[in-house]
Formats: sequence, C-alpha cells, structure tokens
Amino acid sequence: MKKTIIAALALFLAAATAGAQQITKFAVVDTARIYASFYRDSRSVRDYEAKKTQYQGEIKRMGDEIKKLRQDKVDAETAGDQNRSAMLESQITAKTNFLVDYSKVKNAELDDIKKKLITDDDFYSSLYDRIRSIAEADGYSMVLSLQENGSIIWYSPTVDITEKVLRAMTNQ
Repeated sequence: MKKTIIAALALFLAAATAGAQQITKFAVVDTARIYASFYRDSRSVRDYEAKKTQYQGEIKRMGDEIKKLRQDKVDAETAGDQNRSAMLESQITAKTNFLVDYSKVKNAELDDIKKKLITDDDFYSSLYDRIRSIAEADGYSMVLSLQENGSIIWYSPTVDITEKVLRAMTNQ
C-alpha cells in the first residue's frame, strides 16, 4: 500500500514537473523604434515629418488667432461694446469649429500616411523574419508589439527584445 502511494506521488510530481516546463514565454518589441531607426533618413519619412510640422504650425497659428479674438472680445465687453463683442463671439465660434475640423482632417491624413509607411512590405517582411528567428531561438511563444496592442499596461524590460531585433536588422 505504501509503495502504491509513493509510486502515485512520484508519478504526480513527475507530471507536475513536466507541466511546469510548458510555461508560455512572452516578449515585447517596439516596432516604432525599429522603424524609426531604419527609416528616419528616408525621403518618405522626411516628407511625413515635414507635413506633420506644417500642420502643427497651422494649428498653432489658428489657435493663436482664436486667443487674440477672445482677448479682443474681453476688451470689447469691458468697454461695453456689445455689438463688437457679439461679432467677435461669432468669429471665435466659426474659427474654433474650423480648427476642430481642420485638426481632424489633417490628423486623419497623417495617420493614413503613417500607415502606408509602416506597411512597407519589404521592410516588415524582413522585420518579422528577424522577430520570428529571435523568438524561436530564445524560446518565446508569443511576441507582442507595443504599438499594435493597446492593452499592454506594463511589461518587464527583460522581455523587451527590441535591441536584439535592431542588431539582427543591422547585421542582415
């Protein structure tokens, strides 16, 4: 009876040990950082950055105009000029609405350009080959992109394989 219990216990421990070796390993990679490292000097990225700077400048200029109109409205109200105050309020509303629409359109345009840059098939094919190779060599079951999965709240730097991927991409 004791031998049966000991044998069962030994079998249970062996099964538990085998099951413990099936732990899934995860890794994360910062694809945007890798992308920036390889494409920061490309014409497409420079064009994207130039448009982004231009749009931000326009948005700032429009915001400054609205601030000035608001100050003019306060000055008109202080002076008791209700007609001018109402006219300025109308301008403020129109310019604010335009700024909101402009921002939405330009941000959507920038997002489209960025998506086209990011989906460069040759680059990403090479990137994913390097990630797969590193993941298989290091025993990772899954590699998550920090950009593609907004649900990553925290991760340990020990699972970040971005540097390994950058080195592998540089050595190709």
